[in-house]
Amino acid sequence: MVVREKILDMVVSCFKRHGAKGLDTPAFELKEMLTEKYEENSGLIYDLKDQGGELLSLRYDLTVPFARYLAMNKLKKMKRYQVGKVWRRESPTIAQGRYREFCQCDFDIAGQFDPMIPDAECLKIICEILSGLQLGDFLIKVNDRRIVDGMFAVCGVPESKFRTICSSMDKLDKMSWKDVRHEMVAKKGLAPEVADRIGSYVQCHGGISLIEQMFQDPRLSQSKQALMGLADLKLLFEYLTLFGIAEKTSAEKVRTTETQVFVATPQKNFLRERLKLIAELWDAGIKAEMLYKNNPKLLTQLHYCENTGIPLVVIIGEQEQKEGVIKLRSVASREEVAIKRENLVAEIQKRLSGS
Repeated sequence: MVVREKILDMVVSCFKRHGAKGLDTPAFELKEMLTEKYEENSGLIYDLKDQGGELLSLRYDLTVPFARYLAMNKLKKMKRYQVGKVWRRESPTIAQGRYREFCQCDFDIAGQFDPMIPDAECLKIICEILSGLQLGDFLIKVNDRRIVDGMFAVCGVPESKFRTICSSMDKLDKMSWKDVRHEMVAKKGLAPEVADRIGSYVQCHGGISLIEQMFQDPRLSQSKQALMGLADLKLLFEYLTLFGIAEKTSAEKVRTTETQVFVATPQKNFLRERLKLIAELWDAGIKAEMLYKNNPKLLTQLHYCENTGIPLVVIIGEQEQKEGVIKLRSVASREEVAIKRENLVAEIQKRLSGS
């Protein structure tokens, strides 16, 4: 419970920081309300009757109750969070820690707004929470229904099968494409060549570069719907870049190091100066690294920082030593400034704290 409370405190404080109001809804709903939304998964809903004979079900998630709350109260817009238990009659995956009764933390922005601004904020919130909980590296996948529907249309999926094929595609997180394809063809009666066309799309991975690629795709660009979805996703990625959470570049590396500063030199015979400098950084509590070579090439050192995602480089050479300064370089922008040696630690700490 201590761990759980700490996690929930962090999650809720993030939701509140983003201006959401708390909401609580009943644990059960009218059965018809849920089955309408979850035709495919209606077997996973826990049903119960109340004494008046109404068919009721335990809530399956927190989204449908929220939609009902908005409709019943004729609310046009609301930013809300809710933390609560939900129930699903499925095989418990103990390894992943999910039982049939589990807790969901929801944040929703309901209403009509200019495209992709609230969507970008929701992704920012996910990043803040997952980074704050220090769970390690994570990958967020985004989707636009218009792209999926457009893709189905140009691949030749009959419109009556859109939803059921979509539900098979959702299983790609848990199943291989081969198994998903088998379900689509053998169980849901999709033509094998149509499934193969879908396969050529769903096995693509990427961010903004993939969006650009999809715009050029001769088949997909025939769908107005898909093009609208791609245009909005492109806009979303622009906003994510402004929020500082866009995906890494397409030479894509996962940042596996927490190193904040790299100590580099452009000249030979500067190992001793690098050792003195790195010791100063370590003593100040700064996470620092250098290459274990006497005379590494500057380009090799800078490439290392780019590949591992180290944000700052300090450079010491003859010129810097003569002038009593150290060059501080931002890896992302490649901008360099000269800092007095005695002010270096304070300047690095200032940059790392974001002030």
